[in-house]
Amino acid sequence: MSVEQMLQAAEPFARAVVVEAAGEDVVGAHLRADVDADGWVSHAFEALQPGYRGWSWVVSLTAVAADAEPTVNDLVLLPGAEAIVAPAWTPYRDRIRPGDLGPGDVLPPDVDDLRLVPAWSAGDGEVEAADRQAAQELAGGRTWVLSLEGRDMAAQRWHDGAGGPHTAIAQQASGTCRTCGFRLGLAGALSDRFGVCANGMANDDGRVVDHEHGCGAHSGVKLSRATAVQELPQPYFDTLTRDVVARPEPTVVEPEPVAEELVAEEPVETPDAAEPEIAVEAEVVVETAPEAEASAEAAPDAEAPADTEPESPESL
Repeated sequence: MSVEQMLQAAEPFARAVVVEAAGEDVVGAHLRADVDADGWVSHAFEALQPGYRGWSWVVSLTAVAADAEPTVNDLVLLPGAEAIVAPAWTPYRDRIRPGDLGPGDVLPPDVDDLRLVPAWSAGDGEVEAADRQAAQELAGGRTWVLSLEGRDMAAQRWHDGAGGPHTAIAQQASGTCRTCGFRLGLAGALSDRFGVCANGMANDDGRVVDHEHGCGAHSGVKLSRATAVQELPQPYFDTLTRDVVARPEPTVVEPEPVAEELVAEEPVETPDAAEPEIAVEAEVVVETAPEAEASAEAAPDAEAPADTEPESPESL
């Protein structure tokens, strides 16, 4: 049996090491045994503690001979393919964004920063042919000056930023910064593309703006309509004054004419005995059924013989 075979068979020993270090309740099933090098085998066990799904305990064992006792090199908790891990580390310099610097913070440039070049070789054609002393005079005593790459990067950043021509306020402006009286010119190679806004009422006051940028505070803006105060219409719902509603005229209903023979006058008694009795004419309509009218007409004919005297025998 080789040393590697002996170490691969030492699974109980590797489990005992993990249980002693982490506890029996957090050590799961044996996952694998990997041969890392000659005389070096790593045993992996499933990690059961909450929040470590996909992680595993890994124990590295070594031995000098196949009949020797294994030795523990290290014990680590490693993430697997399905483990939840923190994002990749981002260097501090790469995490800084514009506006992150505060009072007392420093941010030195990189040693090989392509945005800067020595003052005696600034990169411009007019400086390349000059000597060191003349270049330092043009640099104003500065040791480092902006390179051509740094100037182009700044110009592209300003063009794409809030002071560029692609913003919503520039698209709606009637004029551009190129023709605005509040624009201050820049010196140097970028003077034909950018300027500085000097309008205290503009959004970009004191900032570098593209010549094709613009806003509503242009020096040539004129009002297209009168600014006089317009009289507002009456409110639809008046909540200040009282509503005056005209009361409608009373409607007089004429009584319907009735037959004279169907009208009867009857006194109306008032419920209050203290008040005088007032006779009220009431119209009473008596409806007569057809059968009653027929019997009333036939009654006189039936009673007629009773009113006449009986004939005597002498008349016969």
